[in-house]
Amino acid sequence: MSDNLIKPNQPREIFGWMMYDWANSAFYTTVISVMLGPYLISLAESSLGKEGLVVDLGLFRVTTGGFPAFCLAISVVSMVVFLPILGSIADYTHLKKRLMAIFCYLGVLASSLLFFVTGDNYLIGGVLLIVSNIGFAAANVFYNAFLIDITTEDRRNRVSSYGYGAGYIGGVVMLVANLAFIANAESLGITRGFAVRLSFLIASLWWGLFAIVTFLWVRNREATKTVPQHKSLVTVGFSELWETLKELRRLRYTAIFLVAYLFYNDGIQTVILQSSVFLSQELFTQAERDASADQTFLITIFLVAQISAFIGAIAFERIARFIGAKRTILISLAIWCGIVIYAYAFLATRTQAYVMAVFIGLVLGSAQALSRSLYSQMIPAGRESAFFGIYEISEKGTSWMGQLLFTIIIGATGSFRHAILGLIVFFVVGSVVLLFTNTQRAIHEAGNRTPEEAEGLT
Repeated sequence: MSDNLIKPNQPREIFGWMMYDWANSAFYTTVISVMLGPYLISLAESSLGKEGLVVDLGLFRVTTGGFPAFCLAISVVSMVVFLPILGSIADYTHLKKRLMAIFCYLGVLASSLLFFVTGDNYLIGGVLLIVSNIGFAAANVFYNAFLIDITTEDRRNRVSSYGYGAGYIGGVVMLVANLAFIANAESLGITRGFAVRLSFLIASLWWGLFAIVTFLWVRNREATKTVPQHKSLVTVGFSELWETLKELRRLRYTAIFLVAYLFYNDGIQTVILQSSVFLSQELFTQAERDASADQTFLITIFLVAQISAFIGAIAFERIARFIGAKRTILISLAIWCGIVIYAYAFLATRTQAYVMAVFIGLVLGSAQALSRSLYSQMIPAGRESAFFGIYEISEKGTSWMGQLLFTIIIGATGSFRHAILGLIVFFVVGSVVLLFTNTQRAIHEAGNRTPEEAEGLT
């Protein structure tokens, strides 16, 4: 059977695809979302003092509190052109799975090396954060594009949501292991700092080992286009990016959806990435942070959020069956606005933080999973990786506007509460733009069927 004739909706292949979310979400939650930000801040503060100046860029100052957000912003800005070109190259070759593996294990290697970052080596930690995040995001370009290969339109919301659900469960398992390990570090004869660094390594190896299942069970499809004789892969990547941008002018509502997603998901990702730093700074004294007393609490908070996110991803997918993906996403964005207002004005105790984590989890998976499946229906055939390369600019791990705004507000005011409130602009703008996006027309303009149409034909 030709690779292009492989039937979609094969249970084994879908399971293999979901396993990558299980694999990389454990890394993303433990390293990027929960532990690395506070850890790098503690290293920077030990060298430069609280709110010490890391670098003065003229337009704004990067202090120790904003250092992790600044590193994440650097990694994302470097990918704004790189990821779409990478996706364009993949559409012309049969290397989609191979490229995914290369960037996956680049991220695994960089994040594993965080184990060795101690003392005043916070700058090396920042570089490794940048590289691991680039590997994570680049691999996701191809991972998301495979969703179109392995499913039909009527099953895409469900598979996408269950993929995110698998990721949240993977994150829960890793968080429980880290929570138990760090809490019992001293009884095991090691310091909490060493336990945190070992958690970086374990989560990274988890990512690399479970990804093997994906690379074994997801089957590559042959490219539908060939590289012209007078062009190389690099030049065709640039020209294909230009063609994709021109095609977005024709696919008006797909482009409008991307603008909406760029805003609201940037806000979501910044809340996720900076919530551990925010809670650490707002709910703990300096002495408690120095003693790593906040680490167990932060991991528990994300454990609560991950469990809630699994429930939310499944529940909101069922809601979307009745009211549609677009309306369901808008409901989740309204809840996100309430979350950042609550964090700014009312959050004062750990109990309140647990309640907030429940609501974050419920709307976290729904917005991301349904956005991915909805966007996949707006992509013309044969352009999957190129379009997902653009999509990835604001996907998981690649927000940049929110990170930059967060860094600027902290540098100007020294207030994490003002910084978290400033993110509401992303949810409001994203909601308004999405409200005026005709998603059904976007699907038809791309030459595809809506889930309802595909289900009727099936």
